[in-house]
Amino acid sequence: MKLLLTTDNPSILESIKQIFKKEKSADFWNELTSDQQNEINKADIEISRGETSSYDTFMSSHR
Repeated sequence: MKLLLTTDNPSILESIKQIFKKEKSADFWNELTSDQQNEINKADIEISRGETSSYDTFMSSHR
């Protein structure tokens, strides 16, 4: 951080800027399939309705 704050090198600053732009635009949601997105949206609705179960209950039905 100290080196970044004290540099006047335009190429270094531009490189750092590009890294931040790339990270900002990278959204995992866009990398999911539509089926995966639909499952997440469905789960979100179920959670908001209180349609959940405890971890222990879930695990006991899958053992």
